[in-house]
This record gives sequence, structure tokens and C-alpha cells, in this order.
Amino acid sequence: MAARLPSIRVRWRRPRGLSNGLLAAWGLVLGSTAVCAAIVLGGDHPPFQVAPPAEAAASQPADFRVLPAAEREAMVETTADGLRLPKTSPSGWMPWIAHARRYAPDGPPARVGLLMINVGADEALMRRAIDELPDEVSLAFLPGTPDLGRWMARAREHGHESYLMLPVEDPAGTVERGIRPLEAAAEATENVRRLRVAMARGEGYVGFVVPGPGPFSQQEAVARPLLKEIADRGLALIEITPASGVSALYHLTVELGIGYARSSTVLDYKLADQGIGPNLDRLLEWTGESQLDRTPRHDFGVLQPGAQSIDAIVAWRKRVAAQNAVSLLPIIGHFECRDACMTRVRVQPAQLRP
Repeated sequence: MAARLPSIRVRWRRPRGLSNGLLAAWGLVLGSTAVCAAIVLGGDHPPFQVAPPAEAAASQPADFRVLPAAEREAMVETTADGLRLPKTSPSGWMPWIAHARRYAPDGPPARVGLLMINVGADEALMRRAIDELPDEVSLAFLPGTPDLGRWMARAREHGHESYLMLPVEDPAGTVERGIRPLEAAAEATENVRRLRVAMARGEGYVGFVVPGPGPFSQQEAVARPLLKEIADRGLALIEITPASGVSALYHLTVELGIGYARSSTVLDYKLADQGIGPNLDRLLEWTGESQLDRTPRHDFGVLQPGAQSIDAIVAWRKRVAAQNAVSLLPIIGHFECRDACMTRVRVQPAQLRP
């Protein structure tokens, strides 16, 4: 796994073929607002209930669900060789929902998210990202990070939703510590074994992040057994891609019922002398444009750990906090959940059913 940034251009528009009207799980379609409220807030809501008023939402904690120890352990499978792997619990909890950060759905309709990827290559920067970034910023850790479990627990304590980087082959990058990458030339069973090793490095994460286009994302035969493993274990998938159309991975997530999010808005690519701040502002401006006859816009930006990035996000968040023109949400607030995915969501425990 490379710690470098994939060569992806900054985008301010959602790729063609993924209209906002398809974002069914998170309240971006009026008919599924109840599902959004139930998943995100973890409470009981009748079908098609609108989002609760501000005063009611304010009483709900915008953090993580506190599950009984037995329920948390039921979402873990211990294999014969000692790996602790995520799984859907007998009562129906899927890790991608159980470990997602909650948020109030009644804020400004324009929604922005920030995902910092490849966290863990530099311990000092990892510590700064966890401790200093706004808690709405989601973090994607390299599975080869030493003592990853402790760092992910620290991130959760600071309110950050966590993901793992998918360890795909990258000939131009550095080899990740202790993790063999997924390779197009490897047998499917070997790739699944490698994926499970990466899965076992941490706990309490929502899913995997695919860092850029490559053989894994472009060859369905290679990706299918791996995405089936991800689906079977109740995890989600984020794809970072410059493509304007839908990918093979997207089609597989729809078929297999995987929660999915996608972005090509890389905020720290080719910065020149402008810095990250202007890119953050452009992201905010695009989502905030008037859309009287359409679903409100949303997007999330991706960036690498770096002192400049962390400083810019902290300053930007303070500057826009008082404007109340945009909702800064964890990445779970930008997920898509199509028919097969929604079928799986509806068999969650009672507190998640609309």
C-alpha cells in the first residue's frame, strides 16, 4: 500500500451515473428520511417520518452507539488461526452501521464531508490528525500501522469515524508494513486470505477505502470474491476515482448490497501556491448552490495526512462554523444504499428499523 496520493484531479461535481436521487439510505431522498434517522440516530421512527426538529435532535448524542459488550463480541469471528474478523451478529447488527458515527439529520441541507486517507504512515501526523482535526472528519488507516488497534480506539474517543485502506497492489508506491497487497495475478483464495489479514488488524471500523483505480477496481473477476467477503462481513466500501461513469466496483456493491460512497474530490492534489483552504471553500460553494428543483447537493473531499492539511482544516472549520450554511458530516452521511443494501438494513435490530 502506497502512502502517496493517487493522481486524481479535483472535482466539484458528482460523477455522471450516480445522481443524488439514488442516495436512498441517508435521508437525501425524502421517502427514506425515516431510514436515515433510524440508522444515524439509533432510535425508533415510524415509516416516512420527517427528520426531528432541531430541539429534539439536539438531545441526541452526535457520537457512537454504545453497545453491550456481548453484542460487540457477537460482531467478531475468531478464526482457527487466531484472526479476529468483523461479521454480522446473530441479532442482525452489521459493523458498517454499528460502528458508524451518528449525526443529527436536520442541519443545513448542503452536506460536506472530509476523509483523511493513508493515516498511519507517520506517527506524529497520525497523532495530530486524531487529536486536532474536527471530530466530523473521518480517518482511513493503513492496516499495516503498528499498534493499529490502540490508534483506532483513540480516534473513536476523539469522535472520528474510522476506515481501513484496502491494501491493493501499487508498483509505484512503498510496500506497507506487514501486509501483503491484493494482486490481480494472485489466486482468489489467496487474495481473500490477505484481505482477512488486513481486516484483523483493527476493530470498530466501518469499511474499506479503495485508494485509486487499478487492477482490483477495473477487473470484476478479481474484485468479486473480495467484495463478497466485504459484503458477507457487513462492511462498507469507499471508492476514490477520477472516472466520470460508474465502475465495476459500484455495480458489485449494488448487486451484493454493500453500503457505498465515492469521491474524486482530492483536496490536496496540485495545490501550487493556493493551499487547501481555497479548495475547501470551492467544495462548500458547490454544495451550497441553490437547487430549488433538485435534491440538495453533497460531496466529500479526500486528502492525505500533512501538517498543512491539518492546519487548514482546523482553521476552515472555525471560519465556517458560524455561517450555518453547510452540514459537516462524517462520511457515513454521504453513503448510498440501493435495493439489496436496503433489504439488509431492514433486518437490523429493532432500533434501526424504520
